[in-house]
Amino acid sequence: MSDTTPSAPHESAGLDRRTFLALGAGAGASVLLAGCGGGKSADDADKTPAAAASPTKDFTGEYKGPAVELQYWNGFTGGDGPFMKKLVADFQAEHKNITIKENTVQWGDFYQKLPSAVQGGKGPDVAAMHMDQLPGMAFRKIILPLDDVAKALKIEEKDFVPAVWKAGVFKDQRYGIPLDVHSLGQFYNKDLVAKGGAEKPGTNKAEFEAQMDKLVSSGVKEPFWMPNRWPAHLIFLSLIWQHGGEPYAEDGASATFNSEAGVQALTWMTDVVKKGWSPKNVAQDSQYTAFKNGQGAVTWDGIWQINDVKATKLKWGVAPIPQIGSTNAVWANSHNFTMVKGSGDANKQEASRVFIGWMSAKSKDWAGAGMIPARNSERTASEGDNPQVEISKQVDAMRFLPAVPELGTVQAQTLEVAVQEAVLGKKAPKQALDDAAGKATKLMEANKKKFA
Repeated sequence: MSDTTPSAPHESAGLDRRTFLALGAGAGASVLLAGCGGGKSADDADKTPAAAASPTKDFTGEYKGPAVELQYWNGFTGGDGPFMKKLVADFQAEHKNITIKENTVQWGDFYQKLPSAVQGGKGPDVAAMHMDQLPGMAFRKIILPLDDVAKALKIEEKDFVPAVWKAGVFKDQRYGIPLDVHSLGQFYNKDLVAKGGAEKPGTNKAEFEAQMDKLVSSGVKEPFWMPNRWPAHLIFLSLIWQHGGEPYAEDGASATFNSEAGVQALTWMTDVVKKGWSPKNVAQDSQYTAFKNGQGAVTWDGIWQINDVKATKLKWGVAPIPQIGSTNAVWANSHNFTMVKGSGDANKQEASRVFIGWMSAKSKDWAGAGMIPARNSERTASEGDNPQVEISKQVDAMRFLPAVPELGTVQAQTLEVAVQEAVLGKKAPKQALDDAAGKATKLMEANKKKFA
């Protein structure tokens, strides 16, 4: 998942971040399989038993076998890449009998290439992927269960954000070990915010709106740009949760984003434009580019942008997004480690389990990439001077989409379109959401049967 802006810290430049995450914070399996060529068909792959899918019953958390080389794939192509490479180097320094060959590609390419590589017998041994990719990958037997890793290393739910931990389970088996959580944050230009008589952006609806009006009256033109595409749908999701709603049924049977809470959320977004706080047609990522260029007092974007903003000459800060509704909530996602279906080499699988366990235990070092460690113990140890510390203190407010295969694909075709239509003024918020929710529910019903 990469930005259209250069040097995106969470992912690299290009369209892939938006190609994937514009599909809805969890691109669907239809995207995964669309690019599969050669080898077995997608349907045949679904019917093929996963090699060595059963956990190693006597896994102890250590690897004492012969020297092995593990292929490790991930999408950390931006400013977070060096932090991952450092972790890999540290692991190898402690494990002389395990060599890690890291293959880093943009997330959009990663999710397209991984199933094809596995079907062709050329997949990696271990991978990092987004939490909401796990159900589809598990259903297609692209990844293997990790219950034994969690049990042997005593990695338990009590040390994690419950929603993140539970999302790693599909059909009663664990497929992901969480590394981090990453959410939207509110980046602000200290010099411009000061023109409104404040040091930081407002923390609630009344404060934030009064501040925007004051900034406009003090000469700060369009202080808060509202995009009509990325990350507009993530803003909408945050706001519907803040207003007490849910975008989808937990069981994946229907779309519920056209509720009263959804209408309130999208109406607030369109009002940002109507009130003159934002230009009328903010293209994808334009709000972030403008912010880095000194336009706009605040912008809401992912905390993975932290290292990118550090590279600017701005006097800036980052804080949680304000509470516009009655509940404190913000969209979030998580990177997870997974084992990939491969040749069935027992030594490589054992070494992969060791690698995953070690990386989870070192996740505090990952905070330098702008992320928040998923483990409570590691998160506390990582706070220090990391800019995201204030956001990490509100980890309980982070919300995650339900673990439903292909939900991202449905979202890209429906919810994201509705948000765009409303923000551009092409449809009233309620009409846009009603139209999209009906289509989304039909798609979700079909998917529910498909993935039963």
